[in-house]
Amino acid sequence: MKPIRMRRIIDEAGADAVLAAAEAKARADGLRVVMAVVDPWGELVALRRTEGSQIASSRVALDKARTAAIFVRPSREMEEQVTNGRLGALALHGASALTGGIPLRVDGEVVGAIGTSGETPDEDEAVSIAGAAAAFTTTVVPALTQEGAKFAADAVGAAAAERGVAPVVSAVDAGGALIYLHRPDGAQVASVEVTTDKARTAAIYRRPSKDFEDQASGGRPSALHLARAVPLQGGMPILHDGYVVGAIGVSGASSADEDQELAVIGAESLSAPATNGKRNGAAFFPSAQVQKKFETGGLLLDTSGYKIDAGRREAPGEVEYHERVVDVMRVVDGTATVITGGEIEEAREVGPGELRGKAVAGGTTHTLSAGDVLAIPNGVPHQFVEVSDPFLYFVVKVEV
Repeated sequence: MKPIRMRRIIDEAGADAVLAAAEAKARADGLRVVMAVVDPWGELVALRRTEGSQIASSRVALDKARTAAIFVRPSREMEEQVTNGRLGALALHGASALTGGIPLRVDGEVVGAIGTSGETPDEDEAVSIAGAAAAFTTTVVPALTQEGAKFAADAVGAAAAERGVAPVVSAVDAGGALIYLHRPDGAQVASVEVTTDKARTAAIYRRPSKDFEDQASGGRPSALHLARAVPLQGGMPILHDGYVVGAIGVSGASSADEDQELAVIGAESLSAPATNGKRNGAAFFPSAQVQKKFETGGLLLDTSGYKIDAGRREAPGEVEYHERVVDVMRVVDGTATVITGGEIEEAREVGPGELRGKAVAGGTTHTLSAGDVLAIPNGVPHQFVEVSDPFLYFVVKVEV
């Protein structure tokens, strides 16, 4: 799995270079325009205006640039579609069907865009083209991949299934745009939008969405006015080497607090491998990191062939069945009763080779306490039927 990739985005110096070239073109042609440069998500990086430009052009230039960035094409193409009779293009979310927006590309990838407004469509576009042709700089940043987004969302889904809840989970990129949605059959419909709002809030504000709920509930109702923010807990940024690469949103668990707990599990499922000190194939986890992971439970390591999970249980769970995974458990603290083998009752498929069920008929009962080890081969149903609060245990999951 490759959860993170590196990508380029326009930086401040690069935006200044683009605007300088665009302004030079505008002045040479005697044009009164506003020019805006945005990042790949259409957010403003820098804006410049020539003398005498109309006030309204600042917003129009930004709209054109955003359209070029998020649709990865010149905004002229949108205007031409509308002009040629495709009026439905006017309903496209985030689009402004006006000529003058040009994407900024490096090695074929859109790193931002420039938009110009104030004169005729052709003149506006010519200024933007001149800006896009400039030599500009970019910065390289880590970015969440589709694989990484799916992994984080599925980690939440698995943890939720163990708890007997079925929330919707969204994984978004650093700009708050949806990459992957996990929606169990039993999830409530309203959670689809709510979870994405929570994830977007955590991504674009670079902090848990809970911060804004705490503000709104704690005497600062003006937090409700923060642009594109939803003050509801359950959104957590995903970090890679200290950089926000995306976010996880959870909605529809048994409570708002559980939404937040599950979002933490999803966010940490990807952040741990980036900081676990791997050297020459070995992985070292300092005691403080392990103890912190046990506070919520979650993966310490996810690598090819096996995973290490710092498991935490506070209640019994469903029957689990792994067709291609062996579980080796070592109890750290607490007690539990586990049944292995038998026949699964009311089995349902939750993923390829993965079953869950209400209970098992028959099987062998094991009473576990600190220091005990239990190895469960692939293809053997197992269920925690009694656990202390909490029950802490390591699980090494080996793919076979």
